[in-house]
Amino acid sequence: MRIFVAGGTGVLGRPIVEALVDRGHEVVATSQRPEKFSVIEALGARPELMNGLDEATVRQAIGRAEPEVIVNQMTALSAPSRDYATWLAVTNRLRAEGTRTLMAAAREAGTRRVVAQSASFMTQPSGSGPTDEASPLYLDAPEPIRSHVQANTAAETLVLETPGIDGVVLRYGFFYGEGTAVGPDGEWATGVRSGAVPIVGEGTGQYPFVHVRDAVAATVTAVDRGSPGIYNIVDDEPAPQAEWLPYLADILHAPAPGRVSEAEAEEQIGVQAVYYGTQLRAASNAKAKAELGWTLEYPSWREGFRELFG
Repeated sequence: MRIFVAGGTGVLGRPIVEALVDRGHEVVATSQRPEKFSVIEALGARPELMNGLDEATVRQAIGRAEPEVIVNQMTALSAPSRDYATWLAVTNRLRAEGTRTLMAAAREAGTRRVVAQSASFMTQPSGSGPTDEASPLYLDAPEPIRSHVQANTAAETLVLETPGIDGVVLRYGFFYGEGTAVGPDGEWATGVRSGAVPIVGEGTGQYPFVHVRDAVAATVTAVDRGSPGIYNIVDDEPAPQAEWLPYLADILHAPAPGRVSEAEAEEQIGVQAVYYGTQLRAASNAKAKAELGWTLEYPSWREGFRELFG
């Protein structure tokens, strides 16, 4: 099968390319940096130069590849920023503008299926129990959360409603593993080691984590399995901030995390710190398990964290 991976050198893109090649697929993977081509070639794929916000390069790359399936993993999240809105700005454009161009090019190229990245942590904070793929999204959230939710929603609509293409949206949880923010050299782990990541309020926000390897397995499975639609790709055990932060600190032999009030968190970090730390609801992975036949190597972040940092 000819598969086109948009964003083939990122934390998730690179192992996806490797896994698809290992399965015997003919893979074309993109980067907007020519110096990354050797990475793609070493994985056994063919590199293509593509800027997801440049319509001409998107149409040219997809037109040359004529892929049966496109896996869209384009983001701009690798470089951390202290300003949340600035950090998300290019990714928001890639979701909305980039996806529009990609889906149009996919239709022109005769692509039959598109598997695209989204996020599971953007649901309304009201309600009880785990959310699922039909739960209301936080479309009226305060900025900068609102812009990110709206960009993801726009991308999801394009993927699911483009005529002639089976669209699959994977709403990933918070990644952890090598190369991620929650990895040995990642921003979160570094912050926990230094005592700079506090628990917000009561720390009741239920983080949906997923190990990179499990996210890759779900993505590769979705290439040729599962009905079109949305799937939460999260592990089995929601992680309250008041539990996972001290747990990680203990593994890292770091100081116990401090606490800040919601008002202090909003002033010092931003409204997203309050949403994630106190309001985020758990997400269910039941649909992905049932319809994709997805099984997790790391059902719980507890065992995953311990293996990763142990």
